[in-house]
Amino acid sequence: MNRKKPIKRSETIEQYTWKLSDLCASNEMFEQQRAEVQAALPELAAYQNTLSNGVSTVLSFLKKLETTEQLFETLYAYANMHLHEDMNVTKYQGYSAQMQSLATELSTACSFFQPELLSLPEEQLRSYVKDESLVHYRLLLERILRMKPHTLSASEEAIIAKSGVMASAADDIFSMLNDADLKFGEITDSDGNSQELTIERYVSFMESPDRRVRMDTFKRFYEVYGQFKNTIGASYAASVKAARFYSDVRKYGSTFEQSLTQNEIPVEVYDKLISAVRENLPAMHRYISLRKKVMNIDEHHFYDNYVSLVPDYRKKFSFEEAKDLARKGLAPMGEDYLRRLEEGFSNRWIDVYENIGKCSGAYSWSAYGTHPYVLLNYQGELNDIFTLVHEMGHALHSMYSHESQSYTYAGYKIFVAEVASTCNEALLMRYMLANSTDKQERAYLINHFIDQFKGTLYRQTMFAEFEKSAHELYAKGEAITPDRLCEIYKKLNEDYFGENMVIDDEIALEWMRIPHFYNEFYVYQYATGFSAAIALSNRILNEGEPAVEDYIKFLRSGCSDTPIELLKIAGVDMTSPEPVNDALKLFSELIDELEALLLD
Repeated sequence: MNRKKPIKRSETIEQYTWKLSDLCASNEMFEQQRAEVQAALPELAAYQNTLSNGVSTVLSFLKKLETTEQLFETLYAYANMHLHEDMNVTKYQGYSAQMQSLATELSTACSFFQPELLSLPEEQLRSYVKDESLVHYRLLLERILRMKPHTLSASEEAIIAKSGVMASAADDIFSMLNDADLKFGEITDSDGNSQELTIERYVSFMESPDRRVRMDTFKRFYEVYGQFKNTIGASYAASVKAARFYSDVRKYGSTFEQSLTQNEIPVEVYDKLISAVRENLPAMHRYISLRKKVMNIDEHHFYDNYVSLVPDYRKKFSFEEAKDLARKGLAPMGEDYLRRLEEGFSNRWIDVYENIGKCSGAYSWSAYGTHPYVLLNYQGELNDIFTLVHEMGHALHSMYSHESQSYTYAGYKIFVAEVASTCNEALLMRYMLANSTDKQERAYLINHFIDQFKGTLYRQTMFAEFEKSAHELYAKGEAITPDRLCEIYKKLNEDYFGENMVIDDEIALEWMRIPHFYNEFYVYQYATGFSAAIALSNRILNEGEPAVEDYIKFLRSGCSDTPIELLKIAGVDMTSPEPVNDALKLFSELIDELEALLLD
């Protein structure tokens, strides 16, 4: 489906929209259940100063908390997914705001629990951890114990909890500006027709074989962002400052340390990733050089970075074709996995196409007790098929985890989530390469695979470096100005892409449009996940059923262990540099093959 202009939400075809009534039957039920959560808050708060009464009191509180949080999670998803259908709808703006406030109230009502528990006499607390009636919560309690150095008093934790609404303001402001308010005007396509430029259509225009279209798109896109440089700079600076506030009051050495420690990731994993990619920058520089030769251009600009080196083979895929390729590519995962995939395709888990006001990008969202959902903005490009299998990887990971784990341990960490999604992408690519029919098709697919490495392993690592630099800037007492951020970002692009890339002034503004920067130290996990996924997809294809069984065990594990240990179940050790180095070795080999196909 190829539309010249986005349509209104009311004009969408039902079968291509998600069915949110499976999550919550109606707005009336939403309001009723929101009242139930609200009523539970004083009941939860009433447990304050009672935890010393014994195991039965702690058990009662934890069960009440589970029930309340599970219902809240469902309502939060319902409100925000409705809002993401059209960010301009005031009713769902209101619902989303209500749930954000309720999140703060719920956090405040329960904020006493961890500090009060940790204030108990050591002997009593240890007896709770060992008590058989709390066996289900043992891992949870042990994790709380490990956080004792970073836990404040009950009154201080209550203040921290109440600050949640303010802390999220920077992200909220950026989201509304980026998804609802920014307008980019129109671009004249290669046929002379005017087409609206949107965030979702940016990449499609940048993949155009017509260099004039790419250049116009690039310059217009960043011209608009540049008009809001100070606003977005202020919102991102506020996000960095908020993160630093929390790391300071919780007695961490840095926001970096807090983020990785809370996710049970050794900090050296982050630094080893950057070091490994830095050591392999010559391969990226060689790829840019190859692009310049194949495209026969004197200068390689950033607006040349997305176009395929095999432009004559570019093709569109209907959503039905995308689903069929997903089925075939994921066939090595076995019948049970494919059955679940088909369930999602057939039962309106997916909101497929772009419409006016719809949230940009793509995601999977799962609330415990209901099936997962996927948001897309499908444009019919090859990359959109990979986005589909990526998000369905998240969705089925959640489905397996929710089936096998209680609510307490079903929520897996992002570090492992990106493995499940990216492994699907790797399997699809291996299928398409194995079934390519001619030299041109193979070159096209290898080019796309290389660009996945470029966009995920290299680009996300560059983002990770930028984040660390921005947060360190503030930690050293320096001002986080948009000009300073642009300077840092431009220098990183110079390092990563090398002398064969013209570092256009506009690229210095690119950091302004990355929503993940508002969730600090998140993006590196795309790069580590990609590396792990390459290793696991190789194992699945080479070893078959035993590897699939181990992988499904991993998908079923939720957060029942640390992310590093869970990945070892599947067969990969991310504390070792081996997965990243092996992936980068494959990247270099792919460049060799592409060069032979295109230049020989």
